[in-house]
Amino acid sequence: MEILIDNRTDGWELSEEESKLIDTVCETTFNHLGDRTNYEVSISFVTNEEIRELNKAYRDKDSVTDVLSFPMDEEFELDFENTILGDVVISVDRLREQAEEFNHSFQRELSYLLVHSLLHLFGFDHIEEDDKLEMRKEEKEIMDKLKIYK
Repeated sequence: MEILIDNRTDGWELSEEESKLIDTVCETTFNHLGDRTNYEVSISFVTNEEIRELNKAYRDKDSVTDVLSFPMDEEFELDFENTILGDVVISVDRLREQAEEFNHSFQRELSYLLVHSLLHLFGFDHIEEDDKLEMRKEEKEIMDKLKIYK
């Protein structure tokens, strides 16, 4: 598993603990899905301003969001060591806001956003109600395995 991390925020640094947490969340999610392929995923940490620009450019929504997922098209999939899953973009500003709003730790909210976005990279969605229920079930099962409740 290769995780490429890009921090494009001002004033926030990813701690060693948070870096290990990201590794654990990715590994737990991949194992939960029963897929042991060696994946490569890119995770970018950005500001609210940048994620708003990305949301407008790629989803035609001029608003701040917490996370965006960009699955790699199968035609670009590599057949050697790593399978490139895609890119995850997380707003650290929004992550902090939601952690406070939901009375979660920064680590819990980071874990949830990462699980959610990784599921998107694997093709899960929440547009239709049935799909939303399935995605929420998977999120809960993975978060239970991580044992990060607060």
